[in-house]
Amino acid sequence: MKEFRYTIRDKNGIHARPAGLIVQCAKGFESALTLWREDRSADCRKLFSLMQLGVKSGDEIRVTAEGADEEKALTELQETIRRAGL
Repeated sequence: MKEFRYTIRDKNGIHARPAGLIVQCAKGFESALTLWREDRSADCRKLFSLMQLGVKSGDEIRVTAEGADEEKALTELQETIRRAGL
């Protein structure tokens, strides 16, 4: 299992547009990708699960990947989050 941490900078946190980009990216990989906020988690392939975490500006998230392509999946997802302006 691999992971990365990221502090959200967008004043709106993770809202519909960036959540959609995260889902789209995650669906391209075999690995299970999970986004964590404190002790709560969401499957990165499920839009509503991501939205229900209520990630706000200043929150630190942790993203984990587990599977055959976990390293590539994390690299791509991290880049997607940065490009989304989060």
